[in-house]
Formats: sequence, structure tokens, C-alpha cells
Amino acid sequence: MENLTRLGPARLAVMGAVTLALVGFFAFVIMRMSQPDMGVLYSDLSMADAGAVVRDLEARGVAYETRGDGVILAPRADLARLRMELAADGLPAGTGVGYEIFDRGDSFSSTSFVQNINQLRALEGELSRTISSLARVEAARVHLAIPERRLFERDREDPRASIVLRVRGDLDQSQVRAIRHLVATAVEGLRPDRISIVDEGGRLLADGATAGEAMAAFAADETRIAFENRLRNQVEDIVAGIVGRGRTRVQVAAEFDTNRVENRSETFDPNGQVARSMQSRTDNSVATQNEAGVTVGNELPEAGNDQGGAGMRDQQETTEETINYEISRSTRVEMLEGPRLSRISVAVLVDGAYQVAPDGTVTYEPRAQEELDRIEALVRTAIGFDADRGDQIEIVNLRFAEGPQPEFLPEEQTLLESLMNPSREDVLRAIELGVLFLLSLVVIFTVLRPMLRSLTAPPVVITRGEGGTAAIGGPEGGSTGNAAVDTALMMARPDATSQMIEMAKVNGQVQQASLERVADLVKQSPTETVTVMRQWIHERG
Repeated sequence: MENLTRLGPARLAVMGAVTLALVGFFAFVIMRMSQPDMGVLYSDLSMADAGAVVRDLEARGVAYETRGDGVILAPRADLARLRMELAADGLPAGTGVGYEIFDRGDSFSSTSFVQNINQLRALEGELSRTISSLARVEAARVHLAIPERRLFERDREDPRASIVLRVRGDLDQSQVRAIRHLVATAVEGLRPDRISIVDEGGRLLADGATAGEAMAAFAADETRIAFENRLRNQVEDIVAGIVGRGRTRVQVAAEFDTNRVENRSETFDPNGQVARSMQSRTDNSVATQNEAGVTVGNELPEAGNDQGGAGMRDQQETTEETINYEISRSTRVEMLEGPRLSRISVAVLVDGAYQVAPDGTVTYEPRAQEELDRIEALVRTAIGFDADRGDQIEIVNLRFAEGPQPEFLPEEQTLLESLMNPSREDVLRAIELGVLFLLSLVVIFTVLRPMLRSLTAPPVVITRGEGGTAAIGGPEGGSTGNAAVDTALMMARPDATSQMIEMAKVNGQVQQASLERVADLVKQSPTETVTVMRQWIHERG
């Protein structure tokens, strides 16, 4: 308490103000450090959607921050949960107009033209919302060109569509094809090859003017690439289990036949006869020959009875039978369409084995031929090897240019990837923490540390000794002698400081700490200083 009284009201006020400032500063730092890490909940929202989301967050009691251009920040740990809960409430509704457009206004007073335009807008809005719900699509905009119905079929035009996407990363061709089929099945008469897709960078992801043959060739190439990738992954997984992860290289080349083949064949079975129809006919004929000549008596009606035995009689009978048989036959029509696998070629490069000696040296050893044969047998089984098809497999053991790399655990690898590829929010958070840490160090070393030193420093008092001599006492009750008194008296004069510094430089007896303490002593005890000063003048005189 005595030390605080000697400091004086002015210094106490300054120290109190500095203390309050320090308390406020460290409170701000602690509060800032304790705040949750904020992440982007939504971005590029319209004013209506942003206001609806903010009202919902306030009702839930969730801390949030808003920035320009419709950006809303929320605690990073709760982003997924908040998005699901807001989506369940239909937020954000989006800028597109869906079928709710028919809930507005009076539909009875609208013309057919307005109704058709509203139907087109509603269909475009619903398709935009559906496409935007995909994982890699941030936003979508759909334009439909549906021509009017024509009276004659020959004048009919096919509808067309164009889609603009804002995506996260890149979309593969399977995803692009899925979007085209999604839109084509939602619009009557629209074919997938009449849909064009463009991303936010202006890249053409799908050409709506591509012909059907080109689309088929493109689909065949995608089928071949997907087949090669699947086989390569299978072979790599099998071989990596033997030689180690990253110690093998696999390349697969597949050939497909894309020609359309149609085979027709008919087979007749001679043993499978069936009587289909039967026809039988019998003919009888009688012929008589008379040896006498032809006379008038023979031609009379009654002349035949008298001359009956004079000639020869010939009788003939003919029978005809026709049977129609149906022979069984089988007709086979075989049509082969689409890509057909015609050949597979696989090249496998495996690294050798490495032995680590006790002294840390690494020795390379090639793999045995028996091990390579076993690997080849596994690869044959994995790809479905067919010698008649012309498949080829080549397995070679060579030393890789790079040595074996240590394998990381999944958690360590994930942590390393996050540190190597920080997000924008992580960088800003790290910069903020670094600035706060530097400011804390500056405050501690420039303000707090000198204040603590001045408060903990022992006071220097002036005592009056025997014979009226004055002495300056140290922390242990000692005396600094007449030299210190002389120094204190010199500081009382205007040029005492410069003379004291010159004396300290020459003699090396006065230290800076003692000078500061003496200066404080002179300011705190002006009466005793004047007394010592008079004593010094009297003795020198």
C-alpha cells in the first residue's frame, strides 16, 4: 500500500487505464478464440431467400453472419444439419419459378398465350430446381424451345433445349448424359441428342446438334474406356496385394466390334414329315374292235346284237393318288448390335523386392519367375482370358525409378491432404489467429512486462545519517554512498542528466537502473532532495 501511495494519483490513473485496456483486449482475444469456426452456409442468394434463411436461423437460435452478395455464414460443424433442416422447410426457394406460378393471379382471365408462356416458365423452373439438386451442380438454368403444333406431320419440328450449369469441379460424361436423359424424359418429344449443355466457363459439355451416329460412336468410346478402367482397377488390386501398393503399373487395351451383324438361317428336318393333304383318282375305260368292215347294217341300231362275236373288246382301269407332305423347318434370325469385345491386351509392370539391412541400406532383389507366373495366372482369371479371341498378357519385372514410399494411414493421409490443400476459410482463420497471437505478444512485452517490473521493483528511499549527511538506501537497507547523492542532486538541475550520462560513460560506475530509481526518488521526495542539495552546497562552500 505504501508503494502505491508513493506512485501518485496521476500514475495510478494511467496504470488503471492501461489495466482496463489490457483486460478488454484479452477479453476480446478470448471471445474471438472461443467463437465457433464459421463456414459458408449459402452463397449467391436472392434478397428474398436470404431474408427467409436469416429469419429461420434466428428462430432456431443459431449464430450466423451475413456478408455481401447473399452470403450467409454459420458454424462449420452444423452446416450439413442446417442445410438438411432448411431444405425440409423449403429454403432456399430459389430464383426460378415453378408450377406455383399458376397459384398467382386469375387463370380465368388469362389468354391462352399467357397460359402457354406460364407453362413453359414453370417447366423450365422445375427442371432447373431438379438439376440443381444434384451433388456437383450448384445452379442450373434451362431454356426450352418447344415449337407450336403444326397441322401436318411433315411440318412438325422437334423441340430443343439448352442448359447452363455452375458446377463444383468437373462433370464426367456419364453425369452429363444423365442430365440430358433427365430433361428429355420430362419434355414430350424431346430427344437427348437435341439438348446442349454449357458450364459457367463456356465449355461445351454436350452438343445438341450432334447426329445419332456420332452419339453412338461417342457412347461406344465411353463403354470401351469404362471397361478398360474397370479391368485395370481389378488387376491393380490383385497385383498390389502381392507386390505392395504403388509397386505396380497396369495398362489395359480393349478392342470392340461396333458393326451391326444380322444372321438368318433355315434348317429342314427330313425325318419330320407330316402329311398335309391326300388326293386319289380312279379312271375306267373300255374299247371294242370289230374285224368286219363298216357297212350300213352295222351302223343300224339293231345291228350290234347280231354281230357281237365278230370283234375284240379291251377294258382299262387307272388309279392316281397324290399325297402332300409338310417338312419341318426352323428359322433363326440373330442380330448383334452395340460394341462387342473382340480382344484384350494387358501389360503389367511390377517392381522387385527391397531388403533393408541393419545399417539402413536398401538392397533391390528381382522377383522370381515362379512368382511372376502366379501373378500371370491371377491376371488371366481376372480378365477372363480367351486364347481363341487373341487376348495377350505381358508381365515384366523391372526396377522402378523411384524407391518405395512409406504408406500412410488413412487418418494421417487425410490430415496431410487437408494441410496441403487448405480451403479459403482455413487460410483466413489461420491469418486471424496469427494476427491475434502477434498482437498479444506485442502487448505483453511492450506494456504488461514493463508495468509488472515497475510494480515489483523495490523502492529507493533517502535516509538522513549521523552528522546531517544524507544517504540513498537500496532494497536491502544499504547505502549507495555520496556518489549516488551527488548524482541525485545533479538530476535536479537542468543539465544534470547530460552530466550524469557522461560520467556513467567515463567511469562505468552508474547504471541505468540506478539512474531511473534516483530520478523517481527526486520526483517523489522533493523536500528531502532540497535538504540534501543545501547540505551539498554548504559542504562545497
